Amino acid sequence: MRITVDGVRADGRREPMLTSVGFSWATGEALLAAAEPGHGHTALALVATGRFVPSAGTVRLDGAEATSARLRRISAVVDVPGLNDPDDALTLADVVAEGLALAGRRSWPRDVARWLDAHGLTPDRGRRVDQLPGAVRTAVLAGLAVADPEVRFVVLTLPDRHGGDPADWWDLARSLAVGGTGVLVQCTRSSARDLGVDLPAAVGDTLHAPPRVVRREVLRPSGPDPEVEPEGDPGTRQDTEPAEAEEAAR
Repeated sequence: MRITVDGVRADGRREPMLTSVGFSWATGEALLAAAEPGHGHTALALVATGRFVPSAGTVRLDGAEATSARLRRISAVVDVPGLNDPDDALTLADVVAEGLALAGRRSWPRDVARWLDAHGLTPDRGRRVDQLPGAVRTAVLAGLAVADPEVRFVVLTLPDRHGGDPADWWDLARSLAVGGTGVLVQCTRSSARDLGVDLPAAVGDTLHAPPRVVRREVLRPSGPDPEVEPEGDPGTRQDTEPAEAEEAAR
């Protein structure tokens, strides 16, 4: 699958939220888009995933103009400031329960415990999300986003604002792309430079430039979509535990 963003612009009440941007983005690819904070990151994340209708330009899916509903079904935005970033007072277990529910997964305490154990996070289940290292926070939220089997594209918005080594969240993006997800990571220009991208310091007009793709890695060539796990698969989407279902039937 491929999303093509063609000359999109998003106008605000007083000034543009996003000036003209264009790029293509396929499953199995990890893209790095750089710009200074406050200059279009949120608008681009929302436009590219069908969550905001652009003032100009088009967003296409596999060559055809895509409906907002279709784009929203196959994509997720992760940790967008002021939009879907988790409340800092929530514990990790709370965030996992909410994320599993949003992904259409069962989110009972035992399911949360299984997810945390599978990701080596059981000792941290009671920690507040604002106490987690930045790389762990981003990995948790991204992992919950792709727990929805319909999600094929993920946007990680400014993971560098939580500190840490940019290589950690870029490695996460690459690992998701290896699994067949299309990943767009939005970061500051300085973080892109830390990752080895040859970008000059932002001065003059570049201080207000919109995000632009400065790195692309194809980790898994785009091919046929994997089979989507059917609803009601045991242990994931059913509403009743097997033992409890058997008891209820008696």
